[in-house]
Amino acid sequence: MRKVMRRPEFRWLFAGMTFSMIAESILLLALAVWVKTLTGSDGMAGATIFAVVAPMTLAPFVGYFVDRFPRKPFLVSALLASAVLLTPLFLVRERDDVWIVYAVSVGYGLSYISVSSALNALIKETIPEDLLAEANGALQTVRQGLRLIAPLVGATLYVATKGWGLALAGIGCFLLAALVTSFLTVPRKPAPTMEMHWLREVGAGVSHIVRTPALRRMTIGVTAALIMFGMSESASFALVDKGLHRPPEFLAWFLSLQGIGGIIGGLTAAKVVAKIGEIATAALGLALFLPLTVAALWPQLWVLLATSLIAGIGLPYIIVGLMTLMQRLTPHEILGRASSAMDAMLSGPQALSIGLGAVLVGLVSFKTLFAIMAVVVGLSALYLFAARGLSPRRPAGDEAIGDAAAVREPEVV
Repeated sequence: MRKVMRRPEFRWLFAGMTFSMIAESILLLALAVWVKTLTGSDGMAGATIFAVVAPMTLAPFVGYFVDRFPRKPFLVSALLASAVLLTPLFLVRERDDVWIVYAVSVGYGLSYISVSSALNALIKETIPEDLLAEANGALQTVRQGLRLIAPLVGATLYVATKGWGLALAGIGCFLLAALVTSFLTVPRKPAPTMEMHWLREVGAGVSHIVRTPALRRMTIGVTAALIMFGMSESASFALVDKGLHRPPEFLAWFLSLQGIGGIIGGLTAAKVVAKIGEIATAALGLALFLPLTVAALWPQLWVLLATSLIAGIGLPYIIVGLMTLMQRLTPHEILGRASSAMDAMLSGPQALSIGLGAVLVGLVSFKTLFAIMAVVVGLSALYLFAARGLSPRRPAGDEAIGDAAAVREPEVV
């Protein structure tokens, strides 16, 4: 990670995205808590999360616009728009104002796709190929670290200020993210030209993923596992309640340990990618979830805590392997569309599986659900590992490539 952090362009991008990720981390859970407080309804609180995820259906169209404009100005504009979208939250006072929270959640979901797509494209535009995994690993380290404290900060802000402090913090973080990112220097490139019918241009990202064997294999394997992870959202509450006979809030201990594991995974992901390749890294990440799913069949507190830490290490391996492979194998001019298409392919089924898990947990034992998870995640890991040759290990580049001092200062936008 040292090489990529020596590059001034990545340091600006890293700092800007850190502020953006802080805003994301404090908002998601706190918005749901806000709705729960206003309405007293678990279903309406859960609908807040759905409102954020629902815009994923529009992801290919978002990617189309990401690829029509220079990526840095688009990213800065998306961050500024995210700040503006939060301002209606200052008007929320009572139950009848819940629609405002839902509307903001939908808008925030759109801005999240825009920021994610532009970020992936900008990373490839500014970072050499041999440092892509390091860049993705650095960002994942921050994201996983924020899981330890940001949701608690968001909930505390809501309780202390009845919502306005939450909105103010989110707006401030997005504005700082836009300001810091504006200092990023990127090579000046002509805007991509659109040569096909606009519908084919919109679908270019999906087509690229489907036609590229390594990306197709990675998407299928990871999606199958994420569907199981979505089901675990409800099954985990049943595990804590019926398996460990603990209150629901005890689940926070497992999430905290996964966050610690996520930091370890983020710090080591780039080295693993360099040693075994992106697909094998994702397969390893999935395999690291298996001990937790198996341990849930015979619940023992200390075993579940230990395996939660191990599972946390696996998550950055999956994400860094997936993002690095997509960035490396996707032409620059369609990377925004490919990134948004990947978001839709992964997040859509996972969102549906969360609802399915909520239904199934009331019909079958949580042990049955975790047994199904163990089988599917294990098969997904084997499915990816068998295709590891599609993304062979890539030796780390030499110091002349990785050292920012050896890179000519680019013309900036």
